[in-house]
Amino acid sequence: MSAVAPDGRKMLRLEVRNSQTPIERKPEWIKTRAKMGPEYTAMQKLVKSEGLHTVCQEAGCPNIYECWEDREATFLIGGDQCTRRCDFCQIDTGKPEALDRDEPRRVGESVVTMDLNYATITGVARDDLADGGAWLYAETVRQIHAQTAGREAGRTKVELLIPDFNAEADALAEVFSSRPEVLAHNVETVPRIFKRIRPGFRYERSLDVITQAREAGLITKSNLILGMGETREEVSDALRDLHDAGCELITITQYLRPSARHHPVERWVKPHEFVELKDEADAIGYSGVMSGPLVRSSYRAGRLFQQAMERRGTESVHQTV
Repeated sequence: MSAVAPDGRKMLRLEVRNSQTPIERKPEWIKTRAKMGPEYTAMQKLVKSEGLHTVCQEAGCPNIYECWEDREATFLIGGDQCTRRCDFCQIDTGKPEALDRDEPRRVGESVVTMDLNYATITGVARDDLADGGAWLYAETVRQIHAQTAGREAGRTKVELLIPDFNAEADALAEVFSSRPEVLAHNVETVPRIFKRIRPGFRYERSLDVITQAREAGLITKSNLILGMGETREEVSDALRDLHDAGCELITITQYLRPSARHHPVERWVKPHEFVELKDEADAIGYSGVMSGPLVRSSYRAGRLFQQAMERRGTESVHQTV
């Protein structure tokens, strides 16, 4: 096994150790069926003809058919090099290019061209920047909202999936001020294995980001990836931790190993367990839950947002009665 990563850098000791475990064979329930409806077909032609770039296509997301049919798409900002390394993530770690201050405008134009109902914006951690990239995230939301303000079907809604910005108040305030419809920050795993899986993040700090977003009046969302060494009981504890921190929407998914350099799959969670976890999350009090082997954090994002709005409306009515 070569100790050189595909991008030419020397592999980390952790990556060398991971690569000693062969890629796991996926179980029969980890498969998708292409359902190419008219909206998806039209979107595919448009994206190709306009030379647009979405995470949906470039990451080979299994849910692209459903999301594009709903006119929803995900964009990655900040470049293709992350300043942190999570053991499950396919994005490369390295020194990023200089900040592209025109990127928010171009993403806004892509959203307009695709006539999206709902756009999810995610990105890399930019610890090389003084504000951690907070302006970039916030400005992208502002550009999408401004450029779609006159849209016949209504302004495009934005879900902003952020890193933790080290929970720095000024950076979070900048991001929150852009008023995305949903503020997402993914915890991804449970406390016991968190440091090993996400060494650049801290579990409690991630919970604090969600709490601050909720206190700022934003709809909050997070994600849990199963199959990286957690126990069933730890998943239940994490669901309660997130809800207690102010998280309203949750997605729960199966870990799929991007390459041999990444963390091995510890277990394949069976479909019935995802159903049980959805029921459990509903009982805890989440406004919206998506739970399944091929669910991703942006899967059916617009529908989850609508569920959160309906829950908030119901609670508001009850409070005024």
